[in-house]
Amino acid sequence: MQLRLAAVVVVVVLFFSATTDAHNITRILAKFPEFSTFNHYLTETHLAEDINNRETITVCAVDNAGMSDLLAKHLPVSGIKNVLSLHVLLDYFDAKKLHQITNGTALAATMYQATGSAAGSSGFVNITDMKGGKVGFSPKDNGGVIHATFVKSVHEIPYNISVIQISNILPSSEAEAPTPAPSQQNLTAIMSSHGCKVFAETLLANPAEKTYEDAIGGGLTIFCPGDDVMKNFLPKYKNLTAAGKQALLEFHGIPIYQPLSGLKSSNGLTNTLATDGASKYDFTVQNDGTEVTLKTKLVTAKIIDTIIDEQPLAIFSLNKVLLPEELFKLAPTPAPAPAPEADADAPAPSRKKHKSPPAPAAPSDSPADAPDGDAADQNADSNGSVGYNGGRFVAVILTLWFVFLQL
Repeated sequence: MQLRLAAVVVVVVLFFSATTDAHNITRILAKFPEFSTFNHYLTETHLAEDINNRETITVCAVDNAGMSDLLAKHLPVSGIKNVLSLHVLLDYFDAKKLHQITNGTALAATMYQATGSAAGSSGFVNITDMKGGKVGFSPKDNGGVIHATFVKSVHEIPYNISVIQISNILPSSEAEAPTPAPSQQNLTAIMSSHGCKVFAETLLANPAEKTYEDAIGGGLTIFCPGDDVMKNFLPKYKNLTAAGKQALLEFHGIPIYQPLSGLKSSNGLTNTLATDGASKYDFTVQNDGTEVTLKTKLVTAKIIDTIIDEQPLAIFSLNKVLLPEELFKLAPTPAPAPAPEADADAPAPSRKKHKSPPAPAAPSDSPADAPDGDAADQNADSNGSVGYNGGRFVAVILTLWFVFLQL
């Protein structure tokens, strides 16, 4: 009896433990003091957050002695970030796979390539299975010279994350080159090259673009909707007044620099570039597990990617357009019709049809209705902030029921 009850407990624990976070690179490396410097700079450059938000990756860690060579170059934080992002491969390579590379060589894209800052092929790394069981690593633009070799496997979660140690920092003149200050960069070009082209073009044609440019010096965080959702929203956008269009675009920016870690630790109401006196134009930042969501009274949007995070500028992409209540309204829910009172003497209802009078036209200056689908989203949000996988829940209940039948 007790053994069977213990089995039930094990089933439940295994089920819920499977739903927890897959990996945390900071915690993984914290177990190994020899990687403390590497771990510190993953946090300092905010690369740790990006690593934790990705799957099927390989982190090529370098010990403290190897990191001292990089720090001796006195690079700015942005330069260190570029170099370390070259050590995060966007594919899974454990010790076994490294020694079984097809044709003895493989080309892996890195997080540096994914940033869009890498010129040409400088964001790729060549992996070579060398003679004697050694595996070499070199940036693709390094002329084929191998500067680092595989030392050991540090941590493996199969096909999710592999942390390995390599002997030296991978050199790259491109990654070490000074990064232009954000104020010298073209905001719309950055967004356009990372899946937010429609939002960027819309911003470029509006006075809000100058508001964004003027705010960079003091710190700026931008939340840009992806191309597909922005395309679907354009018909509603075009119906706004000129002032409404500018306010909506400015609603997607906040006048401070906020990395993802800052957003996770500062939940609550946040002012935007559109906030002005009586016009609140604010939204709520909140965590939903490992995800960060931005919530208005009309819609909840989720951050799906970090486009750039280099102080004083951070740009994140969203899965929805943010809708301020100052510009949009929810369609009113019709009240249920009162039940007719029973009356035995009441005459039979007439079968003659009557035409209903037309509904009164909405005033021209009323806020626009929220786009289709957002009302449902709002209702879902209000019904509970914690979601669960219904199929898995049913599976657990059935499993428990089956086990108890055996008692």
